[in-house]
Amino acid sequence: MNDPYLLLWLEAPLQSWGHDSKFGRRDSLDFPTKSGVMGLLCCARGAGGKQADWLARWAERDMQVQAYVPAGKQGEALPRQPLMRDFHMVGSGYDDQDPWQNLLIPKTSEGKKAVGGGSKMTYRYYLQDMAFAVALQGAHEELAELEAALQNPVWDLYLGRKNCVPTEFIVQGIHADEEQAMDKARQLATSKNRLPIFKVLQGEYEGEVLTLNDVPVQFGEHKLYRDRRVTVLTED
Repeated sequence: MNDPYLLLWLEAPLQSWGHDSKFGRRDSLDFPTKSGVMGLLCCARGAGGKQADWLARWAERDMQVQAYVPAGKQGEALPRQPLMRDFHMVGSGYDDQDPWQNLLIPKTSEGKKAVGGGSKMTYRYYLQDMAFAVALQGAHEELAELEAALQNPVWDLYLGRKNCVPTEFIVQGIHADEEQAMDKARQLATSKNRLPIFKVLQGEYEGEVLTLNDVPVQFGEHKLYRDRRVTVLTED
């Protein structure tokens, strides 16, 4: 008998699922990454550090995603909102006379304070007004522990970044298989007047196949990831 699925509902005005970010540009994938979901679960558990052994148990587990957008007045799926770009200044506002704050000020390669203070502009991107159903497979005992943690989280829960606060209870029960989990998600989406626009399956199928470097091997100061293949299927 196959293992059951835990259903997560990820809905917020803003979400950001980091992928392929470089230098001062912090991009977001169009849907939740596996590393992002695992990070969310670690927050619920209050689990910091590397978590290598725990992450290894989930590396090969199935994770499916269904994306939902608001429905229009005629019952049609509304177009997705464009990515929102936000600007953040990094390295500004610190007191260089304070030994601790001075460590946070960007320096030149010679370790000196940069001309103009060294402040840097960073660009951060967010998904707007999206909802995602995430079905995560696992042993029932482990899923029950995660369900309890999400109901009483140790740390704050957020959808990618700390300013992405969820607007719905995240955990939506344990289900016998992915079909039952997604049926529950469709019921919830209908009650919110949302329609599906695409789904993401783990593995290679007929559709748009992507390679994502989003399977976490190790968290903590020195994060490590490995690749997985997913298929994006557009809803008719």
